[in-house]
Amino acid sequence: MNLTNILESYGERVTLAAGGLLIGVLFGFFAQRSKFCLRSAVIEFWHRNFGEKLSVWLLAFSSAVVAVQLLIVMQALDVSTARQIAARGSLSGAMIGGLLFGAGMIMTRGCASRLLVLSANGNLRALLSGLIFAVTAQAALSGALSPVRNAISSWWTVDGGSARDLLSITGAGHWGGLTFGLLWLVAGLYISIRSGWDLWKWIGGIGTGLTIAAGWYYTYLISANTFEVVQVQGLTFSGPSAEWLMRVLSSPAPAIGFDFGLLPGVFVGSFVGAWIGKDLKLEGFKDGYSMTRYIIGAVLMGFGSMLAGGCAVGAGMTGGSIFALTAWLALLGMWAGAGLMDRWLDPLPVTVAATPVNSASQARAP
Repeated sequence: MNLTNILESYGERVTLAAGGLLIGVLFGFFAQRSKFCLRSAVIEFWHRNFGEKLSVWLLAFSSAVVAVQLLIVMQALDVSTARQIAARGSLSGAMIGGLLFGAGMIMTRGCASRLLVLSANGNLRALLSGLIFAVTAQAALSGALSPVRNAISSWWTVDGGSARDLLSITGAGHWGGLTFGLLWLVAGLYISIRSGWDLWKWIGGIGTGLTIAAGWYYTYLISANTFEVVQVQGLTFSGPSAEWLMRVLSSPAPAIGFDFGLLPGVFVGSFVGAWIGKDLKLEGFKDGYSMTRYIIGAVLMGFGSMLAGGCAVGAGMTGGSIFALTAWLALLGMWAGAGLMDRWLDPLPVTVAATPVNSASQARAP
């Protein structure tokens, strides 16, 4: 049965949800087995310890860029109608939102996707943080925090189209984007080899990146094979988290689509990965201070993600793989915000030079 027949039999929304579920399972499994985490990669980078966590993120990010740009070069994918490129964007929102998200990511010990992965492994800290993240994201989208978000987003905007496409702005084109991705893939492979061979690090990192491309490709195929208007999109976790919150709390529920299947899929995939790796373990808070830190971090991430136009995966990898200007600004903001927050919470040790003690002082010492 081909895609056209599937669409005729089940409809666009069910087909999209089924694809989101399958791709989500793969993302959750690969991310769990490879311990994919932007927070850990940022910490290694700012501490100048280019090791395993950084290599996994680089493998995932570069694989996403290479796969997406290769599909575009082969004329198998068109992302010109994606919201990250076609719609009007906010440069101020991307920068400030990225900074806030990065800071919150350090406080909660994981980005939005990592919180979902850890929740499936039995981490109650991640589960609570994820719920607060979803509530804040919804408040920023259309609730009490939306006026603040709208105000910040209006400070500095950019038109959709070529003005929001880095490959168009720089003149590099999609071949340039593909070359860029290949260079970072080589860098990721080099760091991973230097930090020690680990099969799941390679499979999981590259597999995680390929699911980003799979999201773009699948939704594009649906849009190209139906007369209905279908948004071409990739993976993100801020919007779907807010959507699932409203699905639970309000009636009628939002219409199902790709995002409907994504979050449950990631949860199931991560659970399977943790079960295979024997990583299932109930974990909670140690004290009130750590709980407060997680709550504040989740709020910063929820508001920051809606301001930036996506989370570490949605803006950073999904938007980054199509070279959306605002996505790259948000990603840079996340790295900067996370680095600054990590330095504040965990300052580097200061080496104090030994002060010589003269013999007279030694003689007077009791």
